Amino acid sequence: MESIIPLEPVSTDSIPLGSNWISQMKWDGVRMLTYYDGSQVRLMNRSRNERTQQYPELTDIGQYCGARSVILDGEIIALDPDRRKPSFRQVMRRDGVRKAEHLARAIQEVRIAYMVFDILYLNGSWVTDRPLQERQLLLAETIKPTGEVQLVPSVQDGESLFALMKQHRMEGIVCKDRNSTYLIGGKDARWQKKKVIRDLIAVVGGVTMRDGIVNSLLLGLYDDNGDLFYIGHAGAGKLTANDWMAVTAVVDSIKISSKPFKNIPERSNGAIWLEPLLKVKINYMEWTPHRVLRQPSIQAFVEKRDMECNFDQL
Repeated sequence: MESIIPLEPVSTDSIPLGSNWISQMKWDGVRMLTYYDGSQVRLMNRSRNERTQQYPELTDIGQYCGARSVILDGEIIALDPDRRKPSFRQVMRRDGVRKAEHLARAIQEVRIAYMVFDILYLNGSWVTDRPLQERQLLLAETIKPTGEVQLVPSVQDGESLFALMKQHRMEGIVCKDRNSTYLIGGKDARWQKKKVIRDLIAVVGGVTMRDGIVNSLLLGLYDDNGDLFYIGHAGAGKLTANDWMAVTAVVDSIKISSKPFKNIPERSNGAIWLEPLLKVKINYMEWTPHRVLRQPSIQAFVEKRDMECNFDQL
């Protein structure tokens, strides 16, 4: 079977309304398509890279699927053992295994689940041109849930589901038009994702530069003793080219010879250290166990006191 690039939802700030929309939990995992041609099972990620050996518990497809041939779309997740919710860091421990001798240990240490939400091909025929509500019925008839394989439930009330995701600090939701066909290899506004975004005010303790222009901010927060700790770097977000030029112009007047952080930033090589005078609002997806931000995004420079830029924001 030829591998495909799966349909991607577009980002939205508002949850679509109407009886033709359903909402599903957005899983913090790895997008994975399962291909079964009647004899062989292959698992391919969003970038069409094979991951079959990383998830051998999914290769016995007869345990959970009654089709003669099929292509399934879903997300592989792994639970954080402490917080009992999907953890991208945990699933990457499995997805990143490249050597067979390390696989047995990874399987023991990281239990996964395959959350299936769509079916693209069934018993020799493509079903991507059928509406989502029909594909969901086919999926329910084809998949037999097990400990490792589950069907993603849908709800009508997207607002309530999003509030629940926000309460439990999950990733967000995906809203889907019941009548939507499946667009291979593209984005489609008939699928929309709304993420639970967290924010904080961080201190800029350093920068990196490219071609003489600042391209990344090294971020920090103060602890209760007043020490500044590095929490990650950000180069993406809402700053314009003019904003980056303005930051670059300020660097010379506030640069210092030694790092202001108590710990060692991952981007120390080539960094220019700054007096911790600049403050910036950051959106981020998650605070990781390694005490750094995941997917930080710069929103704006702000005026804040040092005492407000602390770990209590987390």
